[in-house]
Amino acid sequence: MIFLRRIYSIWGVIAFGLPFLLFLPFFHLFAKKEKWHIYTSILNHWWANIFWFLVLIPYRIEYKGKKPNKSPAVYCANHTSFLDILTMGNIAKGDYLFIGKEELADIPLFGKMFKKLHITVNRESKISAYKSLIKSKEAIDKNQSIVMFPEGGIISSNPLEVTPFKEGAFRLAIEKQVPIIPVTIFYNWIILRDDEKYLLNWHRGRAIVHEPVSTLGMTNQDVDMLKEKVYQIISEPLMKI
Repeated sequence: MIFLRRIYSIWGVIAFGLPFLLFLPFFHLFAKKEKWHIYTSILNHWWANIFWFLVLIPYRIEYKGKKPNKSPAVYCANHTSFLDILTMGNIAKGDYLFIGKEELADIPLFGKMFKKLHITVNRESKISAYKSLIKSKEAIDKNQSIVMFPEGGIISSNPLEVTPFKEGAFRLAIEKQVPIIPVTIFYNWIILRDDEKYLLNWHRGRAIVHEPVSTLGMTNQDVDMLKEKVYQIISEPLMKI
């Protein structure tokens, strides 16, 4: 079983890396002009679907209510695996930016592309966090959505227990008066555990895209209330596993 898992994991690296290498010139091309940035979001969608197809993992995305449209929003999801980035690349609509930890920029090839196209943040630096907030506001003004993992990284040792959220995503959504779109991601922590890096397990994938949470009329005094509401929406389905 260990041998077969290693073979499967090698194939997983190929399934992840080969489409990325094929798309890499186009990522760099589309990064040159803002009006072309939306095409990188399309590439992210293709890349995710190709990966799940090649590793033979059926990935079911359920929508509560209507599917999100291309209007600016702040997508918030629980975070348990590197694969959550692919999952959200499959879910987010229209033009969007990820906010990711600064360390992602150190990954060969991928890191340079990620830093060029998305927003990186040093979570230990208040200055870095402030700069990322400013960039996020500017992105929304350009009709782009923001994809965030409000736990602040892969923190919880138990994937079924969501770590309390940081307030950045909710303050951003309120200040720009755009909706929060909560997403619950299941089983990615089984497919690719954070502490096992490149060792894959086969398991079906699943995510729930919840109905948007409106922020119209809210003020900064409502940040804690909004944060708790979204936390409950995301964490509740995990409690039923």
